[in-house]
Amino acid sequence: MFKYIDKMGLDTPTQLKEGLQQVKHFALDMDGTIYNGKTLFPFTIPFLEFLKENGIGYSFLTNNPSKSTADYLSKLDKIGIKSSKEEIYTSAQATIDYIKHHHPTAQRLFILGTPSMIIEFEEAGFISTAEDANDVPDMLVVSFDMSLTYNRLCRASWWASQNTPYIATNPDWVCPTDQPTILVDCGSICACIEGATGRKPDLVVGKPDPRMLSGILDRYNLQPHEVAMVGDRIYTDVRMAHNAGALGILVMSGETTMEIAAESNLKPDIIAENLAEIQEMLKM
Repeated sequence: MFKYIDKMGLDTPTQLKEGLQQVKHFALDMDGTIYNGKTLFPFTIPFLEFLKENGIGYSFLTNNPSKSTADYLSKLDKIGIKSSKEEIYTSAQATIDYIKHHHPTAQRLFILGTPSMIIEFEEAGFISTAEDANDVPDMLVVSFDMSLTYNRLCRASWWASQNTPYIATNPDWVCPTDQPTILVDCGSICACIEGATGRKPDLVVGKPDPRMLSGILDRYNLQPHEVAMVGDRIYTDVRMAHNAGALGILVMSGETTMEIAAESNLKPDIIAENLAEIQEMLKM
């Protein structure tokens, strides 16, 4: 048990126990942590039930903005997880919060995103501009767009070239999947725009940006050290925890291997095989 302890930041049983004893809330990545694609991991529901039984809160925190909160609730319900909208926080929600706080006059957005995500922005009070050079936006928002069309990619590149304020929802290059394909994510789409225009986003919201965790801290009135961020990626999940001052837990149930972890310049506070092993650690 705890076979990775010599490779963790909390590298003694005493440090491990003390670090976990401070945790009042788990921020859980979704893809690669609680499920893979459409497959729920068998240890997820027992872990969530254990947290509830012990008075520990949790939220599902995802960089994947392609689905709305309602879509995520529906997906979780279909795979056996009953949840509420307060327990979901996506990079789309974080982007909406950021724009409203830092760019309160920005109302018209050209959004390179799925219809589901665009609806969520519209429900938050924004106007989604058309693929039309005469329909000038206040801001360009680029996201993980599985409905991407060539014309809309060209229009997004045009607005980027015109110095329109430009925000990306997340930095991920690919999205995890259990299918035999590669899901090109927001980071790759932004790289395409950069190749065409020479311009990078002004800001990339989502993990590892610590603002992604701020929504959870504010929602539950928590301090960073009272939150454990659990995910399968060092460069997003663990990095965000580090940036925010939270506990960073890497699980090996997703894309990261021990070879990747060994080469990383950031050492996770805790490395666990999966949520089941974290559950055993909490029992210490």
